[in-house]
Amino acid sequence: MRLMVLGCAGSFPGPESPCSAYLIEAEGFRLLVDFGSGALSTLQRYVGLHAPDAILLTHLHCDHILDAASYVVVRRYAPDGPYPPLPVYAPSGAPDRLAAVYGQEDSTVEDVYQFYGLQPGTFPIGPFTVTVDRMNHPVETYGVRLEHGGRVLCYSSDTAPCEALLRLAQGADVFLCEASYLDGVDNPPDLHLTGREAGEAATKAGVGRLLLTHLVVAWGSESQTVEAASTAFAGPLEVVRAGGTYDV
Repeated sequence: MRLMVLGCAGSFPGPESPCSAYLIEAEGFRLLVDFGSGALSTLQRYVGLHAPDAILLTHLHCDHILDAASYVVVRRYAPDGPYPPLPVYAPSGAPDRLAAVYGQEDSTVEDVYQFYGLQPGTFPIGPFTVTVDRMNHPVETYGVRLEHGGRVLCYSSDTAPCEALLRLAQGADVFLCEASYLDGVDNPPDLHLTGREAGEAATKAGVGRLLLTHLVVAWGSESQTVEAASTAFAGPLEVVRAGGTYDV
């Protein structure tokens, strides 16, 4: 498997990155996990406008889905289109939410996307074995475990500490984990992880490599986040960048 980061900024686009969007490829199949604001630009820059073979949206917050609404134009109105419906795996409510974001009364996006509702469990997408489970976040949110060829990538999505995250990440070769909050401050509960909490989860799950993402750079400190994570996790770790690629 190969992971390409199209966007990794938390909550809103940062000066150097769109919001969450991650392209995972195996056997020529490309699964786009989340499609946050600004990621349609980097999709074109680094891969290609029609690269995704399927999309998985972990939850319906704007920083994880907005460019899936913009992508409607790409597939519906292309000069060589319209393109056939693209499989989208998403929480309940995704068809209505994306149609509302697209902005036409009584509109639908189901000519563009074929929706499959997420629920905890394991299922195939292309060559991947996918396992999802509910995270500790205010809306219906799924962490993701992808397996292929004996290798495992786990993505936390947005979450505060929870046992489901540890189950998904257990023994993962690569753990792509959010670290939105700084340690040592009064953070809201049941929303996001700090760097230390991400490192603790990585250690408890016994992962091989920790990739930190979803930092809110305007309100945080990358160096403090990395330092806090490294006090709790002794293995290799780094903060991901838009355009970065990682072999799993």
